Amino acid sequence: MSSSTPSLLRRIAIAVRSLRRTLKDPEFAHAVASLATTTPLHPAARPTAAASVPLGETAPDAALLLLALLQKDGRLVDFLQEDIQAYSDAEIGRGARVVHQGCRQVLRDYFTLEPVRAEPEGSRITLEPGFDAAAIRPTGQVVGEPPFSGTLAHRGWRVTDIRLPKLTSGHDPRIIAAAEVEL
Repeated sequence: MSSSTPSLLRRIAIAVRSLRRTLKDPEFAHAVASLATTTPLHPAARPTAAASVPLGETAPDAALLLLALLQKDGRLVDFLQEDIQAYSDAEIGRGARVVHQGCRQVLRDYFTLEPVRAEPEGSRITLEPGFDAAAIRPTGQVVGEPPFSGTLAHRGWRVTDIRLPKLTSGHDPRIIAAAEVEL
């Protein structure tokens, strides 16, 4: 069984939740009924089984460096680690604006991004046979074989250039923000 296939207990839990929702939500019941009577999902729309794709090594230092940059310029980690339940929506909004501006600047400084699809969101598009399933994820009721026609819900993003700073020897990338001691 691949890691993407739910275990028997997980499938039972899904079935129980689906049963409850099917009894309460007629639209959901209709969607479940149509899934039960259609052909299986097209292979391009299914998650790839982990066993069929060799896994490459990740570069944890680069991920830690990016996290450190997002913390330094956008205070992202501080914001996400903060318990925001006690703050008003206006206070959270002000904080989010600062985080957004700093993190957006990090993206602009260190990455060149472009949309995966050029069409505006909401456009009707057709996915021809052989479409790049790594770059385009069909959602909704995906049955049969391409071509698939649908509405572009999100244009996607791809990185075309990376300009991360080099790490100096002796630098511990696990320290994404040093503790500050005011003297």
